Amino acid sequence: MQFRNIAVIAHVDHGKTTLIDQMLKQSGIFRSNQVIVERAMDSGELEKERGITILAKFTSFFYEGIKFNIVDTPGHADFGGEVERVLSMVDGVVLLVDAYEGPMPQTKFVLMKTLKLGLKSVVIINKVDRPDRRINEVLDEIFDLFISLDATNEQLDFPVLYASGRSGWATTEAEVQGVDLKPLFEAIKNHISEPKVDKEGPFEMLASILAHDQYVGRVLIGKVYSGSAAIGTAVKSINLNGEVIESTKLTKLFGFQGIERINIEKAEAGDIVAIAGVVKSSVSDTICIPSVNEPITSTSIDPPTMAVTISVNDSPLASQEGSKVTSRMILDRLEKEAQTNVAITLKISASGEAFEVGGRGELQLGVLIETMRREGFELSISKPRVLFKEDEDGSRLEPIEEVVIDVDEEYSGIVVEKLSIRKGEMLEMKHSGSGKLRLVFLVPSRGLIGYQSEFRNDTRGTGVLSRLFNSYQKYKGEITTRHNGALISNSDGEAVAYALWNLEERGALFIHPKTKIYQGMIIGEHNRDNDLEVNPIKGKQLTNMRAAGSDENIKLKPPRVFTLEEVMSYIKDDELVEVTPKNIRLRKRHLCPHERKRESRKSNK
Repeated sequence: MQFRNIAVIAHVDHGKTTLIDQMLKQSGIFRSNQVIVERAMDSGELEKERGITILAKFTSFFYEGIKFNIVDTPGHADFGGEVERVLSMVDGVVLLVDAYEGPMPQTKFVLMKTLKLGLKSVVIINKVDRPDRRINEVLDEIFDLFISLDATNEQLDFPVLYASGRSGWATTEAEVQGVDLKPLFEAIKNHISEPKVDKEGPFEMLASILAHDQYVGRVLIGKVYSGSAAIGTAVKSINLNGEVIESTKLTKLFGFQGIERINIEKAEAGDIVAIAGVVKSSVSDTICIPSVNEPITSTSIDPPTMAVTISVNDSPLASQEGSKVTSRMILDRLEKEAQTNVAITLKISASGEAFEVGGRGELQLGVLIETMRREGFELSISKPRVLFKEDEDGSRLEPIEEVVIDVDEEYSGIVVEKLSIRKGEMLEMKHSGSGKLRLVFLVPSRGLIGYQSEFRNDTRGTGVLSRLFNSYQKYKGEITTRHNGALISNSDGEAVAYALWNLEERGALFIHPKTKIYQGMIIGEHNRDNDLEVNPIKGKQLTNMRAAGSDENIKLKPPRVFTLEEVMSYIKDDELVEVTPKNIRLRKRHLCPHERKRESRKSNK
């Protein structure tokens, strides 16, 4: 059988998943009466809510007798670990670029990995039916990007298609509307080479993705590089050092058909398959017959640049809303995540009660915590912090990110000002049409913590910000972000509307009336730079001279509501986020005011 193994890569929102939906529909894989949901490949609850791909997805279909194995990859840089793993399974990529935005940071990141592996590309300029399309300029930018990333002459010889993924057509002519996706299928068939494998050799497969199946347990997904294997075949797994991890038998073999995983009897060289029956093996291990001793080389994964500390929820409201509240439960879940997600690192504190989780950015860490929250966990989360390094001279190095911003000209001044305060260095400013500017900066990762929501407010929701790890550079100096102090509850109980109404002049509130509160909980942001203890449960004093009045008649301003990523970035070093299945609360690390004063005196010495 012939195979074409392809990854569809692009920046977030450039239309990968929508295009793959159309490829599946036009391949004939679905029955004529089958109901197909939009963005069928984004099956996770969080993926559907946020409209982004978080985990790589696999699908396949036949075109003219050739099996097309296609991987839908994440488009956000925080999930780059997923992209790096799946590139080891494919023999070429479909690079999707928006007809207006052009190549963006994640485009550059994924293409760089692709070119280093020697893979060839089929380029699609997508959304060419946009009224603000810049087709010729975007094509020039794509060529410039390939050249800047040291593409070989063979890699520069890529076919270019012009498409509307949502409408389901592609064409080789920029100004001609297409009919269907047959030109894309033909470009993949003719330009992407067959897998370079040894069909007659001993069975060898490189595990690239670890998943869990509710019926068969651990499932490893990867590409078969050599030979073939059937159910019941005796195999072993070896790590990158050639050490044997385990010996077992293949109990189940799965292939991919459409968006479903199906049982197969035999795994062939060149195919992407899933195997069950392994207990200890993980990502980057080679699954092979016992006579093989050399592992398949695997690509390295870029290290995490940011970390949070996750610990047991010890607030007065602990264990009231979640079912998984102990440190043992939290550790088991984090260890499981670290096994399946190679971009996550895990360190356990000396006490065994707190766990440092490293990742690529706030979004990746936020998705993990949100997933755990929905699984019934209660957690305490620290402020995210960047992971520093030291050079040979002992100088402190910090992660720097390339930030690309598309913004209306009228908001460019405030963006430049804010990023300058955050130690950003502007590399480029150019007009991108329709009254917009494209700004390119190098900014310390710690300077970007919490900036996303501020940026959204500063640009009235019209700006687009993309970021990508660039390098480690010498420490840029102190960065001051949040200046205001907190309004801290000095009592336990339920918030009273009258008390909150009196507190509105002190600052912006984060809670509604009747919210359960406790001493040390943060209920708002103070107008000034110092913390202020307040009493949110103090009701109206009734006397003969004053009528009772009703709390329902009090009109309060709507409280400020945070997303999980926003609140993680908002807190200061002496504060925590309390996360439960029902609530997200802000609190001081030390709930007792005397302890806070004691810690403050220590830090000021």
